[in-house]
Amino acid sequence: MSIVKINALTVPAEQREVLEQRFAARKGFVESADGFEWFELLRPLEGSDRYLVYTRWRDEEAFQAWMNGPMKEAHQRAKGDDSENGDSGAESAERPKPAATGSETWSFEVVQQAPPKK
Repeated sequence: MSIVKINALTVPAEQREVLEQRFAARKGFVESADGFEWFELLRPLEGSDRYLVYTRWRDEEAFQAWMNGPMKEAHQRAKGDDSENGDSGAESAERPKPAATGSETWSFEVVQQAPPKK
């Protein structure tokens, strides 16, 4: 069965729109990964400042391959890690600050599932 990874992001109210815009801009990034099955960004409605980033994968190996490949490379680029191109990183001061003030990752194995009845 599949596995589910949920990243619980603590997002202050004034950063919600920023977070949602950043996720919208990355649309398509994870969808082409081998073993990827589903993505959802869940906005809290009341009583919480935690967004949930839900991804579903064929197996742990597919998730780890994405994390250690395309995901890692994207985060290095976002951090301005251009040292091999001769960039000293001076532009890093202009990088936007993270929208989330904290995160926690949860892992689950899918043991049962059911589609809607027709």
